[in-house]
Amino acid sequence: MKTRATVEIKAFVPAKDFELSKRFYQDLGFTLASTSDGVAYLHHGNCSFLLQAFYERVHAENFMMHLLVEDVDAWWQHVVDADLCARYGVRLVPPAVQPWRMRDFVLFDPSGVLWRIAQNI
Repeated sequence: MKTRATVEIKAFVPAKDFELSKRFYQDLGFTLASTSDGVAYLHHGNCSFLLQAFYERVHAENFMMHLLVEDVDAWWQHVVDADLCARYGVRLVPPAVQPWRMRDFVLFDPSGVLWRIAQNI
């Protein structure tokens, strides 16, 4: 009998400057597992995404990723300590409790992609 089991789902995240974005995500803490033909596979633990050498401003600035973590404060401190804002010219919004029962912070990548890094509360 065949099953409809799933294994993984990954988003294709746009990159204006592919090489810069690869460095940014590695400095954020993701591991670059492979890169070929304008697509890079990045992961952290069992979470992953595909970075693509594709950019349209409207698309990138309306693209959002959500990363659920165990300790949002540890991630926040890592981003601050790595000085990602100064090094990559990105924006960062401090952690806050959200009405959807999560505490998160917002980080924009070098292409304008918005990341919400959150933990359940």
